[in-house]
Formats: sequence, C-alpha cells, structure tokens
Amino acid sequence: MAYEVWWALVLGFAISAVVQAWVPRQRVEAALAGSGFVPVCKATGLGAASSSCSYAAIAIAKSLFQKGASATTALAFQFASTNLVWELGLVLWVLLGWQFTLAEFVGGLVLIGLMAALLRFFVSPRLEEPARRHAQEAVVHQHHMAGSEGMSWRERITSASAWSDVAHNFRADWQMLWKEITIGFLLAGFIGLLGDDFFNGLFVTDAPAAIRTVENVIAGPIIAVLSFVCSIGNVPLAAVLWSGGISFGGVMAFIFADLIVLPIVVAYRKYYGTEFALRITALMFVTLVLAALIVDGVFSLAGLIPSARPSREDVFGSIELDYKLVLNAIALAVFAALTYLAVRRRDEAAGAKGGAERVAAATGR
Repeated sequence: MAYEVWWALVLGFAISAVVQAWVPRQRVEAALAGSGFVPVCKATGLGAASSSCSYAAIAIAKSLFQKGASATTALAFQFASTNLVWELGLVLWVLLGWQFTLAEFVGGLVLIGLMAALLRFFVSPRLEEPARRHAQEAVVHQHHMAGSEGMSWRERITSASAWSDVAHNFRADWQMLWKEITIGFLLAGFIGLLGDDFFNGLFVTDAPAAIRTVENVIAGPIIAVLSFVCSIGNVPLAAVLWSGGISFGGVMAFIFADLIVLPIVVAYRKYYGTEFALRITALMFVTLVLAALIVDGVFSLAGLIPSARPSREDVFGSIELDYKLVLNAIALAVFAALTYLAVRRRDEAAGAKGGAERVAAATGR
C-alpha cells in the first residue's frame, strides 16, 4: 500500500511545503479566513486540485490554518483532498465500479456541507484561536528565516534560496510524521492478510435492512481506524470488505474515515493540541456516519447500488500499477532533491553559526 500512495504523499507534502514557504499569510486570510459559502467553496476547490492522500492533506490543511484559514475551510480542504480527487475516483471505478466513484464525489460534498453546518456544535471560536497559536508555535519551533520573502512567484521558481525554504518545510513535516505513516502502512498490510472472516464477524447480516445499514456505517469507520490506511490505499481493502458482505453505506463510511485513523489523530494532537484534536475527530466521525447514511439512502432510492459483488481474485487481479512506477520514480527523485537541499541548508547554517562562534571567541566577544 505504501507503493500505491508514495507519489501522492511526496506530492502532498511538497505542496504543503510550498504553501508554508511561499504563500503570504495575508493572501490565505483573505481567501479562506471566513466560514461562509464562498470561502468553503474556495477551500473545496483547492483541496480537489491538490490531489493528495490523507497524511499529506492534513499537513497542507495545517499550513493553511497556520496562515489564517478558518477551521471550517481547513477541514473542507481536508475532506475535498481525500474525497474529491481524480486518482481516488479512478481506483474506485477500477476496483468497485462507477457507482462507488459517483458516491465518493457526492459523499465528499455532503461531508463538507455537514461539517460546515455542525462545526460550531463541536468547536467554538474560543477553542479555535488557541489551536491556531499551537500550530503556529509548532512551526516557529522548526522554522528558519525564509530567504525568499518579498520575491515574486516567478523569482521563487528560479531561486535556490526559495527552494531551500520549501525543502526545509518539506523535511520538517516528514520528520514530524514519518513514524505514524510507517506504523500505519505496516499495520494496514498485516490486517489486509487476515482474510474475510476477520471482518465479516463485525457485520450484522441477519437484521432488517435499516439496522444492518446503521451497524455497517459504524463498523466501517472502526475497521478504518484499526487498519490505519491512507485515502487511496484503503480502496483495495474497501473492495475486500465489499466482496465480504459489508453494505454499500458501510463501504463509503470506511472510505470516508481515512481522516480519523489513529496516526492522523496523533498528528492532529501534535498540530493543534489535545482538546481541539479530539473535538474535530468527533466532528468528523459524526459527519462521515451521517454522510454514508445519506449516500446509501439516495443511491438505494435511485437504484444505483450494485447487486453483484467481486471475488477477492477479481479485486486484486484487476489492479494495474504500471503508471505508478513512473510516478513513484519521479516522487523519489523529488524527495531526494528536497531532502538534499534541506540538509545542505542545515549544514550551511550550522557552519555559519560555528564560524560566528569561533570569531566571537577569538575576539573575546
């Protein structure tokens, strides 16, 4: 599964680094500071265009929140970047069918609408501002003086100093989250080997349809939390669950739940503090369950829920990964280049500091 999403992780963290290093705070505040319809639409469009997985999405949302975006728009960005992106829809179509792709896009919009409507029941303005300060202080702790301040975008693209700023933020985000990401993929791979019986015991299969649907949309997120899987990487496991008997709504709830897996909740705590992290996690759980129920009901009424279920052989035999080899190779080159720039900047800064200390010692200052 790490192979599935490596390129998306690198892309997402690189976008986050560019946002942190190059986007002026005033511009973000002007575009995303509010919680009304227009700022939420802008955040949704930005998230859909970012094409990132859940770990990278929360890093970008954190950088937007630091720079003045509201909690509503930051969360709208997260939901959009993990539910409204083309590569997720494509993998869903290949493994599960076009109905699931349509449900993912419709459900993503429903998620954002529900989140915007329910946010203030979970997060007050009083709690939002300390969370922003917590995120900003975390950046101050790892921040260096940007050499690209005052440059235009054209100047930044051709400036080694500007790219060093990007590289610094890129490396800092990886240093903060690499343990959570690694543990998540290892556990996801292990759980994926347990077989259908492990999951089927969690599903109600002999109850009335309404009770079965409600139980499944609650069981789906629980499985997602236990599996620690990233947004794109959870589609193969979602296909296994669908082939094993979980309901349509349960599959959608499982896919929606990638933003509340345990490593990401730990990351929320690092970014925003414990209270804010727990409240937005609770908010996301409620909204994803409601969104899954709404999507299941609408698609059931429209007759769009598939009746045929694939076998496990069908699920894994239909995956084509050829194009991802190229994307992953490019991502590896980008990762190596940005890491090299960050390490070189760190070494240069350490050398300059050491030289200044030697001069000060020699002159008795």
